[in-house]
Amino acid sequence: MKNLPDLEKKINSELTTKVKNSKLKHNQIYLNIESDDLLEVILFLKNNIETKFKQLIDITAVDYPEKEKRFKLVYLFLSHEINSRIIVDFFVNENEIVSSLTSIFPSANWMEREVFDMYGIKFKDHPDLRRILTDYNFDGHPLRKDFPLTGHNEVRYSEDNKKVIYEPVKLEQNYRNFDFESPWDGTEYIKKHSKK
Repeated sequence: MKNLPDLEKKINSELTTKVKNSKLKHNQIYLNIESDDLLEVILFLKNNIETKFKQLIDITAVDYPEKEKRFKLVYLFLSHEINSRIIVDFFVNENEIVSSLTSIFPSANWMEREVFDMYGIKFKDHPDLRRILTDYNFDGHPLRKDFPLTGHNEVRYSEDNKKVIYEPVKLEQNYRNFDFESPWDGTEYIKKHSKK
C-alpha cells in the first residue's frame, strides 16, 4: 500500500460488513465498528499482508452519560512497516462485557485493567481483571462523568491509630475570604493584620 486512501479502501473492501464507518483525518485512518466484531477486525488488521498493524499503542474510553450506549471504547494501533496509525472505536452499554485483546496483544492486559479501573468496563476472558490505579477498597470509577470531583473518601495517616485510615471527604472552607481587590494591594484582612 502506497498511501492511506488506498489502505482505507482495502480495509473497507475486506471488512465490508464489519466496518460501519471509516474516514481519513489527521493523516490517520478512523474505523467505527460494532463491539461484537472487535476480535475479527483486530486480527485482520494485525495479520493482513498489506496492513500489518502489529503494535497496540493504547486502549481508552470516553464517557457519554446522556447516550443509551454510554461508553466509547477507542483502540490505537501502529504499523511500523507502512508508518501509519489506525484508530478503531465502538460504543458499548454500561453493563456490556467487551472481548479482551490479551490473546492477540499481551500488552492489552494493563490497558484493559486501566479502562476497567477508571470507567468500570469489564472485559471477557481477561486473565487478571482487577484495579490497577486506585486502591482495592476504592468506591466508584473516577473518570466517569457522574463521579464527584472530590471523591467519596479521603485517605490519611492517623498518628493516634498509627495507620492509614479512610474517612468521608470533608471540605474545609476557612480560608476562602476573597475581597476581589487587586492582588498587588493584598486582601483586606492582610492589610489590617499588617497595620497592627
